[in-house]
Amino acid sequence: MDDRYYWAALQIAVNLGCRSLYHLYRHFPSGRSVLEADIEDLKRVPNIRPQVVERIIQIRHKADPEQTAEKLDKSGIQVTILGDPNYPYALAQIADPPVILYTRGRLPEPKVPLLAVIGSRRATPYGKTIARRFAMDLVKLGWGIVSGMARGIDTAAHEGALDGGGYTMAVFGCGINICYPQENKKLQERIEAEGCVLSEFPPDSGPHPRNFPIRNRIISGCSLGTLVVEAGERSGALITAYKALEQGRDVFAIPGSLTSKYSKGTNRLIKQGAKLVECIEDIIEEYPYLSWEKPAPVRKGSDPTLTLEESCVLRNLGLEPIHIDQLVEKTGLSVSSVGSILTLLEFKGLAKQLPGNYYINPEIELESER
Repeated sequence: MDDRYYWAALQIAVNLGCRSLYHLYRHFPSGRSVLEADIEDLKRVPNIRPQVVERIIQIRHKADPEQTAEKLDKSGIQVTILGDPNYPYALAQIADPPVILYTRGRLPEPKVPLLAVIGSRRATPYGKTIARRFAMDLVKLGWGIVSGMARGIDTAAHEGALDGGGYTMAVFGCGINICYPQENKKLQERIEAEGCVLSEFPPDSGPHPRNFPIRNRIISGCSLGTLVVEAGERSGALITAYKALEQGRDVFAIPGSLTSKYSKGTNRLIKQGAKLVECIEDIIEEYPYLSWEKPAPVRKGSDPTLTLEESCVLRNLGLEPIHIDQLVEKTGLSVSSVGSILTLLEFKGLAKQLPGNYYINPEIELESER
């Protein structure tokens, strides 16, 4: 029996926490040896509490590696152990890497650089558009995107990576057989098919609040850097950013409005030394050893299939929401004409209506002033 399943069976049967499992991994040569160890040897494991040792002694007889392997295989869940050849290299370098990774899909190839794109669950339309756009542009340059599949920025980042035809990995704070949040079921299926969902928590582990700060170190640990798009003063995204700093990884932040509560966290990160990011070049230039080619920018209103009036409206659409009355004022067209043009642009994917008759262009390229 593969030793991976001894570790998995031990974790599941004894309900071992991630730190206890790591201390055992450092002390014993295999998962099987933990199941066979006497109590005195278990007591000699550094940093293991007596209560944990007692629980291992009392419950480890329930650990069944063969049954565990069978259940995981039926669920389509792979197990990767720290030290395996396909274990993510960057993650293995952090101070407290997870011993076990439960995955569906494919782990990232070593040659693919990864960037974490994270932010607020209660994101603004602007923030979600930025996250989606950055993720899409980065995967077109050969990067992969890591995030946590939460609502808001995380979801937008995963969708941008997938829509750009690239790789994305979602790190869960629960078992990977549990979709959280539930509305992301289809997104999870897409990620499993085209990327990877990953967790250090065994299957059937619920999305307990205490799990998410623990999993955040994996999001940053897998990545060369972490980009924070939007974050409030107490956003969980800031935990990931600080974890990245502890791990010696780069932290990037999108600046936001001084009046927006969803930008207070990102603006504070910039004040504390995170790199201010306005375009993907601001990220890529930090990794000169990676070859890349700057994509040609697409100018607003340059679509040759548009009429002059349609191009005029499109040129006034950006990532900042604009009201239809402002478009009428800026273009000099009638309300009915602007309304009709916006409907056409929405059909072409060049405009998106927001609540209150505000509009943005979600497909606009992020252009550098350099």
